[in-house]
Amino acid sequence: MIAKLSGRLDSIGEDWAIVDVQGVGYLVHCSARTLNALGEVGEACTVHTDMQVSENDMRLLGFAESAERDWFRLLTQVQGVGSKVGLAILSALSTGELRDACAAGDATSVARANGVGPKLAGRIVNELKDKAGALPGGATGSGTGAFSAPVGGASADAVSALENLGFKPNVAAQAVARAVEELGEGAGEGELIRVALKKAAG
Repeated sequence: MIAKLSGRLDSIGEDWAIVDVQGVGYLVHCSARTLNALGEVGEACTVHTDMQVSENDMRLLGFAESAERDWFRLLTQVQGVGSKVGLAILSALSTGELRDACAAGDATSVARANGVGPKLAGRIVNELKDKAGALPGGATGSGTGAFSAPVGGASADAVSALENLGFKPNVAAQAVARAVEELGEGAGEGELIRVALKKAAG
């Protein structure tokens, strides 16, 4: 499966972009937020991708951040949410806003997205409320209130690594967030994992 594309932004449309990777143009369907984040046509760009295959269609979805892709995968697990609706939600809400809406059961905010009615919005927040803290950038319950882990490729990979080592999603997200606070947002995955392990173990 194609997980990431790095190349040159060849062209963009209303909900898609073509990324030229060494002469091969990949058509990726994107949210409005991702399209805005890709930069100008002709510039270098990177998109995290997810491939969806059905009986009569195969499409590549593109995301500016791996956290956005993680949320897209969660959203499309909800009955009634296909790729088009998933991208519409991510166009209307940032991952942080979506996290907060799910954690608070705020269906009204989710219903701002095109094609999302009150009933579907309610189903989304109900089904994802308990999962919001499992993703990078998600709110995790701590003794004193909500804790937000930073969103980003290295931190997302570090959270995943800690989960693979047996830590619960909320513990992993909180430990990585504290590691980012200590090391700075430019820290690499290896550094984050090393410091986060100490935080989680402590």
